[in-house]
Amino acid sequence: MLKISQLKLDVRKLPVNKETRKVEYGKERELLYKELLKILRIPERDLLDFHIVKKSIDARKKEEIKYIYVLAAKVKKEKQILRKLKNPNVCIYERKQYAFTPEGTKKLSHPPVIIGMGPAGLFCALELAKAGMKPVVFERGKAVEERLQDVERFWQTGELNTESNVQFGEGGAGTFSDGKLNTAVKDPTGRIQKVLNTFVEYGAPEEVKYLNKPHIGTNRLQGIVKNMREEIISLGGQVHFSSKMTDILIEDGKVTGVEINDKETVPCEVLVLALGHSARDTFSLILEKGLNMEKKAFAIGVRVEHPQEAINKSQYGSEYDLLPTADYKVTCQASNGRGVYSFCMCPGGYVVNSSSEDGRCVVNGMSNYERNSANSNSALIVTVTPDDFENDSVLAGVWFQRKWEEAAYQAGGGKVPVQLYGDFKENRVSTEFKSVKPCIKGETAFANVRECLPPYVGEAIIEGMGAFDKKIKGYDNPDAIISGVETRTSSPVRITRNEALESSIQGIFPCGEGAGYAGGITSAAVDGIKVYEAIRMQFCN
Repeated sequence: MLKISQLKLDVRKLPVNKETRKVEYGKERELLYKELLKILRIPERDLLDFHIVKKSIDARKKEEIKYIYVLAAKVKKEKQILRKLKNPNVCIYERKQYAFTPEGTKKLSHPPVIIGMGPAGLFCALELAKAGMKPVVFERGKAVEERLQDVERFWQTGELNTESNVQFGEGGAGTFSDGKLNTAVKDPTGRIQKVLNTFVEYGAPEEVKYLNKPHIGTNRLQGIVKNMREEIISLGGQVHFSSKMTDILIEDGKVTGVEINDKETVPCEVLVLALGHSARDTFSLILEKGLNMEKKAFAIGVRVEHPQEAINKSQYGSEYDLLPTADYKVTCQASNGRGVYSFCMCPGGYVVNSSSEDGRCVVNGMSNYERNSANSNSALIVTVTPDDFENDSVLAGVWFQRKWEEAAYQAGGGKVPVQLYGDFKENRVSTEFKSVKPCIKGETAFANVRECLPPYVGEAIIEGMGAFDKKIKGYDNPDAIISGVETRTSSPVRITRNEALESSIQGIFPCGEGAGYAGGITSAAVDGIKVYEAIRMQFCN
């Protein structure tokens, strides 16, 4: 096959579905077909097939916005075509395919046990199931269908189920997010493409395979997670919900089993700790059982909402209605030495009350696949390090998070504390919404969100808002809505592991975001695959 890079189409040539803001695929393919024939200088009979490898948007010139494609084409006489063209944007397509050859020879007396069913646990379990190893998954939260009901009830009434919420349950915290699949992780093994292909296999749109910034959306991700669970079960695996690990059984430095819900003992020689970043009680258990852990840096801050249309116009100009809902990524260094940056930006999304503990409030962002709410939101967060924590405990970062979540809960009287940015800047409580109306899942209350953050965080956010306004017109709009607090950006701890991906206790494999080895859906899923590989390098089925 041939790879064709830098193929460009003017966005005005592509018809767009007004509801989804997506390009009509049939027309897009027709135009790409014609362009391919021109670039390769071949008749129709010599172009056998093609597919999109990568698609992105070039909006550097607002009056000439283009889609940029990388295509793979199956053609006749490809060597002759290459010699004739001498085009640096046309070459042989060498796609890195995921390949793994297990070498393990040891037999397991009991099926591997996986704790947690977020992306890391889900992908690890799926690969183990496909290998015939019949994994047993324990998830403290509920199945996605029941979990959705608990979350909706919390948003409507404030009635929190501490074991079934935005943080805990099938699919992990990512189930109530934008479902973003882009990642900064570089993985030449092909694992990332394997993750994307797997999502498509279980119900994600084909486009996630090639979009530069793919996303699934909360509403679609829920069904995909369920489909993957059913596949694990069909292959002989087990999935248990409302099943919290309450003890780890260890003998002579090796894991021998786990206790579930303070009563059931399950033997195992392989235990995958695919914890979420909010599994604070489990972190305490792990520390108590003697696994090596270390505290780590993360970031805290707020959510900021702007009108979706304002972001679209700033990013795309007058042609914004021909393009998908715009995203952004901004960062700067504040004068107090703190880095401040956008995180988990949700185009056309919602701010969501993501609390998982009584008496504490935390927010996050989510979008549906259509990204069609009135506002776009993003976390604006500031880096904090162990030097900012109040003591030297491994769990000092957890206590740091809890301190500010408790402040947010008190400030909002149990509701999400909100404030207009102009009032945040002036350090005063807002009294009414103005030109920007909130898109928030959960009850809200006006409060001084500045008081829910360390002073250096509030100062850095204000400075960052001003800097970002130079890149995105209207970013420091005084009517923009601030909500707090965002503290669960990544795990506050790391469970150390060796080159074989085992912890200091033999047979225990820390995995994914909660263990400190990922930062999003795709990177967590990739780590789940890596841990599967590590298990299979020791054990056979």
